Amino acid sequence: MRPTGKLHLGNLVGALENWVKLQDQYDCYYFVADWHMLTTDYDDPSALQPNIQEMVTDWLAVGLDPAKAVFFVQSRLPEHAELFLLFSMVTPLGWLERVPTYKEQLENIKDRDIHTFGFLGYPVLQAADILMYKADCVPVGEDQVPHVELTREIARRFNLLYGRNDGAGAAKLDGKTYAESSLEGKAEFIHRGLVTIDPLFPEPESLLTPSPRLRGTDGRKMSKSYNNAIFLSDPPEVVSKKVAGMMTDPARQRRHDPGDPEKCPVFDHHKIFSQPEVVERANRECRTAEIGCVECKKLMAQSLNKFLEPVQERRKAYEQAPQKVWDILEEGTRKARRVANETMDEVRAAVKLT
Repeated sequence: MRPTGKLHLGNLVGALENWVKLQDQYDCYYFVADWHMLTTDYDDPSALQPNIQEMVTDWLAVGLDPAKAVFFVQSRLPEHAELFLLFSMVTPLGWLERVPTYKEQLENIKDRDIHTFGFLGYPVLQAADILMYKADCVPVGEDQVPHVELTREIARRFNLLYGRNDGAGAAKLDGKTYAESSLEGKAEFIHRGLVTIDPLFPEPESLLTPSPRLRGTDGRKMSKSYNNAIFLSDPPEVVSKKVAGMMTDPARQRRHDPGDPEKCPVFDHHKIFSQPEVVERANRECRTAEIGCVECKKLMAQSLNKFLEPVQERRKAYEQAPQKVWDILEEGTRKARRVANETMDEVRAAVKLT
């Protein structure tokens, strides 16, 4: 996760709740993607370190557990940069230019210059982050699936070039040995079973994250940049004030107009944070105009504050002892480094750099 500071409800339902579940099912690595932050925000890194602390404090507050998963800081591991460099040697430029999010962000981000090599190469660095730990799967939303697919392609290409093979010396195809063949030819050797490869890297799968719809206070996607976010650390009075100003079903112009809860951002929140009986009441009484938007918002604010109470209690413990956050990151980085060193020893040997 890129360190942008305090996290909001959109981060919670879009990623963190799923991360908490996954830490009990897999060996998980959760890291602070500070180099990735610099791909778009290189011009002013002044808030980077405090943002890391705020973000990881929120991780801990929602229930991510350093005893179950490894937390680390990307930039503390230069091995990631080395693997990124080696992957960049074999990744065709066209693969990167076709990534949908690259084109999309070039069109949408107008307030800064992102026509840089670092931004273009972002997915290659992602591939290094993933493959360093030989991940079986990566939890992502649908918009990130192309990045995981690119990671699979990079792993496949790297394995073809440098993976240990069996039978390459004897077998021939179209008059060429495996070593003499192009990448396409080598792939055909493997497809026909003439050569078997002991791959350096697995090809990870996308683990699609179910993400409920959660809009911000103005009805758009919840985002800091839109100034429409409710933060996990917002005190109850701030939460209530933000909820009171939330957009509702635009068809409800007057108190006695019936509404459609499915068009209302407040009801999106009810479905996630309110008890079933409250959700059922809001759904029913909105449609018959028995409940007004003001009362409906008050019910949702109560539910939301009740949900956030234990999260904020856990957060206070780390706010009062901030060094604990850095100690957790330092310990996790040591654990990650042991794995990264093992991977890079294999990679350097395969690329004949030892």
